[in-house]
Amino acid sequence: MLLEFELNGKQTRVEVEPTLRALDLLRDVLGLTGTKEGCGRGECGACTILLDGKPVNSCLLYAAKLQGRRVTTIEGLSGAADGTADAAADGAVGGAATNRAGDDSPRLNPLQEAFLAEGAVQCGFCTPGMILSAKSLLDRNPDPEVEEIEEALSGNLCRCTGYGKIVKAVQRAAANRAGVAGRAAPNPGRAAPNPGRGAEARDER
Repeated sequence: MLLEFELNGKQTRVEVEPTLRALDLLRDVLGLTGTKEGCGRGECGACTILLDGKPVNSCLLYAAKLQGRRVTTIEGLSGAADGTADAAADGAVGGAATNRAGDDSPRLNPLQEAFLAEGAVQCGFCTPGMILSAKSLLDRNPDPEVEEIEEALSGNLCRCTGYGKIVKAVQRAAANRAGVAGRAAPNPGRAAPNPGRGAEARDER
């Protein structure tokens, strides 16, 4: 079937098999490997993408469901002109190089910068999904409480950081968006996620 949808701001047309998962389309067909496969059951959130601005588990979604929709992957946050893997390689925070040397490489999104600044990236496998879930939250709630951040990230599991630095990174990004210099982010401690809540909310099958 011919699939037409918006991918990272660019209209995309591709022939797909009806049974192909959105995750496999993005990674194997379109080469956007920032979207990870973890559990394959919608429980870990590593495969999170934004579908019309809302986080969904792409491992549970048929590619056919993308028809006419707006899809954002981690590559689409980096400032790449076309959001493709050529412009953003397979990296923990989205793959694109920061433009600190004044060259033409894409800039990191402020959320990606905040994750780096707060040390919220370790192995990096969960980070693309975390950042996209956080983006969805901040787009609808620019100044969330700690509990709201924890709820928004409850479908994304991290085995490395203990969640405290991730929550602080989202707070930093929110403060930067608001232009509040020097805003201190409280230490939320370890936030225990409930993957059941997140997985249920993200099942778009």
